[in-house]
Amino acid sequence: MEVWPGDTYPLGATPKEGGTNFAVFSEHGEGVELCLFDADGNEQRLPLEEARAFVWHGFVPGVGPGQRYGFRVRGSYVPDEGLRFNPNKLLLDPYAKAIEGDVSWGPDAYGYKAGGDDLTFSDADDAALMPKCVVVDEGFDWDGDAPLRIPWHETVIYETHVKGFTQLHPGIPQEERGTYAGLAHPAAIEHLQLLGITAVELMPVHHFVHPQHLVDNGLRNYWGYDSIGYLAPYSGYSAVGGGGGQVAEFKNMVKALHSAGIEVILDVVYNHTGEGNHLGPTLSFRGLDNSAYYRLVDDDQRFYFDVTGTGNSFNPRNPQALKLIMDSLRYWVTEMHVDGFRFDLAAALARQFHEVDRLSAFFDIIHQDPVLSRTKLIAEPWDVGEGGYQVGNFPPLWSEWNGKYRDTMRDFWRGEDHSLADFAFRLTGSSDLYQEDGRRPFASINFVTAHDGFTLNDLVSYNDKHNEANGEGGADGDNNNRSWNHGVEGPTDDPSVHGLRERQKRNFLATLALSQGVPMFLGGDEMGRTQHGNNNAYCQDNEISWLDWSLRDENLALLGWTRRLMDFRARHPAFRRRNWFQGRAIYGDEITDVGWFDPAGEPMTAEQWNEGFAKSVALYLNGDELGMRGPQGQQVTDDSFLLLFNASEVSIPFTVPTGHFGNEWASALDTNDPSHEEGSVVTKAGGEIQLAPRSLVVLRRVA
Repeated sequence: MEVWPGDTYPLGATPKEGGTNFAVFSEHGEGVELCLFDADGNEQRLPLEEARAFVWHGFVPGVGPGQRYGFRVRGSYVPDEGLRFNPNKLLLDPYAKAIEGDVSWGPDAYGYKAGGDDLTFSDADDAALMPKCVVVDEGFDWDGDAPLRIPWHETVIYETHVKGFTQLHPGIPQEERGTYAGLAHPAAIEHLQLLGITAVELMPVHHFVHPQHLVDNGLRNYWGYDSIGYLAPYSGYSAVGGGGGQVAEFKNMVKALHSAGIEVILDVVYNHTGEGNHLGPTLSFRGLDNSAYYRLVDDDQRFYFDVTGTGNSFNPRNPQALKLIMDSLRYWVTEMHVDGFRFDLAAALARQFHEVDRLSAFFDIIHQDPVLSRTKLIAEPWDVGEGGYQVGNFPPLWSEWNGKYRDTMRDFWRGEDHSLADFAFRLTGSSDLYQEDGRRPFASINFVTAHDGFTLNDLVSYNDKHNEANGEGGADGDNNNRSWNHGVEGPTDDPSVHGLRERQKRNFLATLALSQGVPMFLGGDEMGRTQHGNNNAYCQDNEISWLDWSLRDENLALLGWTRRLMDFRARHPAFRRRNWFQGRAIYGDEITDVGWFDPAGEPMTAEQWNEGFAKSVALYLNGDELGMRGPQGQQVTDDSFLLLFNASEVSIPFTVPTGHFGNEWASALDTNDPSHEEGSVVTKAGGEIQLAPRSLVVLRRVA
C-alpha cells in the first residue's frame, strides 16, 4: 500500500474522496509510522515521509471509514532529558474521532523493561494490548438541531453519569442501558423533564483509561478522569460498541436531549492524561512527544510537574498542546453539538509558569474564540498545587463550581457556629466573589453534593466515610462530615432520626432551589440515592454507584418535593435574578430589593451579622424590584417573598415584619410540613410563625 504526501491539516484521520489523510504532531520525533490493522489484528506499517512544522502526514488511497489504526514514533529514549520515544509501542492518535476498546494490561504496555526502572528500554511490542483508533465518517443528519442557548439565569444543572444513570433503569431496553442510546431513551428524558432540568452535566465521556492497579484489583475507573482521547467519545458507553458507531450514537443522544429542551455540558479533563507519572504506560502523548505534551520538572526532566495529584500535568504552555485542547473543544461544539463544558481542576490549566495566572494563554484564547466564547464555561476552580484554590478568581466569561457555597450551606444546616454574613452572601449569589470583575449571580454554580463526596442521603446519614470497597484501607476520600448521623450511623428505623434526616434533605434541596445563582443537583439525590457511606466511589462501576431506580417509588415524597421546588423556582423570577441586589439595609419607608430580619422581625444589625452562634434569619425579596426585563423590554416583576431559616435544634418564633413590606403573607413552602398546600395559611404583618427545629419556611405576600 502506497502513501502519497497528503496534507498537514487537519490533524488526525480525515476520510476524503479515494482515501484518508493522516496527520500527527511530533516535534522531537525522528520518524513516524502509520499502523493499519485489519479485522484479525494484522498490522501493516507505512512510513510517513512528509513532515512540515513538526506535523508528519500522508494520504493513503483506498482507506476509508471503519479502518483501525495507530502510530509508532522513532526517536531518542533519554528520560533524563524528557525524551521517551519507543517505536515498539503502538500510540493512539490524539486527534482520533473514535477509539475502540480498552487497554489489556501487561508489562509490554510500558516503555521500559518489566521489573526495571523507567531508565531502561523495552523492546517488547504492545500492539496486541492496545485499543485502536478508528477512521470515522462524520456525516450525520442533525435534522435542524441548533444550540438551545438557554440563558444562564434560567439554567438548572443535573450532574450525572452516562452509565450510572441508565444502567438499572427498568424502562430502558437491556441492550441500551448504560449507554448514550440509553440516555437518549424517552424514559430517561422524561425523568429529567419532570424535574425541570435544563442541562445535564455528564461526567467524563472522552475516551479514558482504566488504570492497571484498578484492573488488577477487580475495579474500574468508573468516574473516567483519566482521558486519553480528547475527541473520541468513550466506546464503553456505546450500545454499538465501536467501529466508529459510537460517534453517531453520541450525536443522536445530544439531538434527543436538545429536542426535549435539555442542554449537554461535558465534564472535561484537560489538566492531565491517563498515562500517569514517570512509571506510567506509554499509550499516546508520552510516546509522541513527551516534553511537548507534559509539564516536566525544570531541573530534572525525568519527572513530571504534578499539580493534579494524578502523576502528570498537561502542558498548555506548549502551542501544540494548547491547540489540541482548543481543537477538541471546538470539535465537541461544532461537530457534536454540545452546549458547554465543566473543566476539571481548571486552575491547573491557568498555570502559565508556576503560579495560577488568570491571564494565561488558555483563557485569552477562549475569550476571543467566536465559537467557545458563546458556550457555557464552568471551572472547577482549584487544583492540588500551591495556591490552587481559586474560587472567585476566574475571568468574566466563566462560571464556577462554588465550593464556598457548598461548605457554608453544609455548616449552616449542621448548626455550626458560623457567620450569618457568609450565609447571606452565598444565598444571594456570592457577590463578594463575583461582582467586582463584572460577572453576575449566575457565575456561581451552587451545589451541596457532587460526584466527589457523599450523596445527599449519605451526607445526612453518616459521620464517617465507608470506602472499604475501594481497597485503599480507608485512606481515600475526605473525612470531614462532622455531626450528621445524630447518634445513628447509616440506615435507621428510629422515627425521630429518620424524620430529621428527611427534613435536612428537604432543607438542602430547598436552599439550593431558592438561592441566587445556578443550582446544580447531583443525579439521584431527588430520590435518596445512597452509596452506603462511600464518599469516593471513583472505582465502583457497580450498584454502589449506579442509580437504583426502585428508590423512585420508595421515596415518592422526596421526589415530589424536588419537583415542587423546581416548579416553584420556574414560576418565580425572584429566585433567578439576572443582576445583583442593590442594597441590604432597610430604613424608613425606602423600598429596597432585599432585606434581612432577625427572628423578632427587626432589621439585622451589624453585630448580629457577625455573631457566630446566630442560626436564624429571614430574607425579604421584593418582587417589584427584580432589575430584569423581558424579551420585548418589559419590566419583569413577581410576588414578594419572605424566607425564614432556622438552623438551630429548637423551635423558634419568627415575627413577620411590619411596615411597607406587606400586610398579609401566605405560606408557600415548609420543609417541616412538605405536604401542606400552598397558600393554606395566611399570617398578618406583626404576626408570629413558629418555626420547627432545622426548618425553612417560605411566605408569599398576598396583600
